[in-house]
Amino acid sequence: MRKILLMLFAILTAGMTAGVAVAADTVYVIRHLQKAAGADPPLSEIGAANARLLAERLAKSGIKAIFATPTKRAMETAQPLAQKLHVSITSYDPRDPAALVAKVARVNGAALVVGHSNTVPELVAAFGGSKPGLLTEQDYGTIFVVKSGSAVVQELELSRPAN
Repeated sequence: MRKILLMLFAILTAGMTAGVAVAADTVYVIRHLQKAAGADPPLSEIGAANARLLAERLAKSGIKAIFATPTKRAMETAQPLAQKLHVSITSYDPRDPAALVAKVARVNGAALVVGHSNTVPELVAAFGGSKPGLLTEQDYGTIFVVKSGSAVVQELELSRPAN
């Protein structure tokens, strides 16, 4: 019985949370890019190059707000786009997704959210999209695009197209 009540509460909470975030036109959710080693590591050279590529790819996407966890790798993933758009990065607590959803709901336009392998699937669902599968430590560069009013999630790969 307890499991049923917990599942029911989770479903109801997810439904309420997803409904809040639809104020933003589009939410782009990405895991931080490739990281170096160590505690609170920065991006690796490849990760930094991919962060610049992310800025190129999303420069004309209408992003008005950028959110990232306070880790070096998440902030460095968002930094090139923030500089290009002249938008500050708002830090969020990954342990409080409801607070993030409420902040994103107040965005007039699109938003970028930089998360982690263990938070991105739940964030996509919290913004109203269909929850993607779990990400591994090797999963980098997938941008999950959640459009207001649709559960369909578009997945964009950051890798450069072949010339």
